[in-house]
Amino acid sequence: SIKVKAVPVEFALHSNYPNPFNPVTKINYDIATESFVTFTIFDILGREVITLVNQQHVPGYYSIDWDARGMFGTNVPAGVYFYQIQSEGYIKTRKMVLLK
Repeated sequence: SIKVKAVPVEFALHSNYPNPFNPVTKINYDIATESFVTFTIFDILGREVITLVNQQHVPGYYSIDWDARGMFGTNVPAGVYFYQIQSEGYIKTRKMVLLK
């Protein structure tokens, strides 16, 4: 028997769900080639809130949950946030809203 594992054709960053959210949101992203990936959340002023991923990835489909906490484990205030993925030759940013 042959085991087939689907691999994305291109990099992609999908919309978070739900949006607006409280207290947790899910974000899906696709990695097309093996590369180092950084996934960061920013506030409306462009300040880094937390880096959720900072490691090498093999091609595939990934999902990450964000529980509205900053890098020190404290809850962040309600508002508009941006999430950004960076890898070799690919950068994409999207907007999300946290309601409390």
